[in-house]
Amino acid sequence: MDDDWLAGRFEANRTRLRGAAAVARGARAASARSHQSVVALVNGAPGIVFAPGGRLAVALAFAYTGDTISGIDVIADPARLDRLRLAVLD
Repeated sequence: MDDDWLAGRFEANRTRLRGAAAVARGARAASARSHQSVVALVNGAPGIVFAPGGRLAVALAFAYTGDTISGIDVIADPARLDRLRLAVLD
């Protein structure tokens, strides 16, 4: 999956995935990036960042309701990425 596709799909179109099956399909499509992704705090909450070659390209900011992930904001826009508070977890 190429970065332009990801940025266009989730930033420009603001695609909403609803339901477990749709989210699972999206996660499966993004799994090719997992070897270059790490768990991080994104604005103080657990999330994931994709930074190939050390350059931040995408952040997944999770929304929680209790102990359950209730939403995922896929952020690829450079201006939005610059505003995030990030801390990579060991």
